[in-house]
Amino acid sequence: MKPRLFSAMQPSGSLHIGNYLGALKNWTKIQYDYETIFGIVDLHAITVYQDPAELRQKIEEIAAIYIAAGIDPEHCAIFVQSAVPAHVELAWILTCVTPMGWLSRMTQFKAKAEQQESVGAGLFLYPVLMAADILLYNAAIVPVGEDQAQHLELTRDIAGRFNSIYGETFVVPQTKLPSVGARVMGLDDPTVKMSKSAPGSMHAVALLDPPERIQKVIGRATTDAKPSVDFEDLSPGVANLLAIFQGFTGWSDEEMRKHFSGMRYSNLKKEVADAVAASLAPIQRKYREIIAQPGYLRDILQKGAERVTPIANSTLELVKKKTGLYT
Repeated sequence: MKPRLFSAMQPSGSLHIGNYLGALKNWTKIQYDYETIFGIVDLHAITVYQDPAELRQKIEEIAAIYIAAGIDPEHCAIFVQSAVPAHVELAWILTCVTPMGWLSRMTQFKAKAEQQESVGAGLFLYPVLMAADILLYNAAIVPVGEDQAQHLELTRDIAGRFNSIYGETFVVPQTKLPSVGARVMGLDDPTVKMSKSAPGSMHAVALLDPPERIQKVIGRATTDAKPSVDFEDLSPGVANLLAIFQGFTGWSDEEMRKHFSGMRYSNLKKEVADAVAASLAPIQRKYREIIAQPGYLRDILQKGAERVTPIANSTLELVKKKTGLYT
């Protein structure tokens, strides 16, 4: 039996090239090596306010992008988190064994809380729900980006703590990270990770952006005062552009040096934009085909929920028995 893999994305904002290079591209490569479950975590999205109609639309948009990018819905279960109530039930049980001090150390909570006037308790407890997402399916492998590594370590800690209190129950998950493109930085500010929620129209290239917008955003990307690429002294902005190109093309470090050394930044940006647009074109074509099929995505998501619900309910039943809850 193949080990189980779980990963997910939030249906908020627009998926961008950082999401693709840091996660989605890697998922498509490894999907057949595992029993694979990919979620669309709408319960995580509402830790900050989402327009209800837009949220529902974004859920199907994410599902369509998953499939358009190469996720096989016949092999992988693609489902919406809120369609499986066991996620919330397990999250509450895990909350009861998670020390507040562990949650207080989560750097993402601190960063997001600073950006808001009012912070809901859900944002503070977000990592426990993420732990429930993973532990519910006894996932051995969880491919996450570097920004989620701290949350995955917390998941491992929560699983270990529960197991030590109530007896061996959860599989403690390992990580799997892509070797190239794991951390794409903002095009307007290469010192921060590319984000769906970052302000500014020149921050990111969305996966559904047309070629002219891709050229415009990358053409305005931050570089430095030098005239050309110097591999001996790369600024963060230039290094980011090169990493994006390499992530989309798969070129080796040697090929990158040979081709781009001494290249003027205007030419570098054009080549990066061309590579991005060429790579996204087939994904965008497939996406348009998918959303043109009435009921197709709803059927995929319903079948996905039906596939994972027995696994989730089995884990939850065991956890209830271990904790003494009346079942």
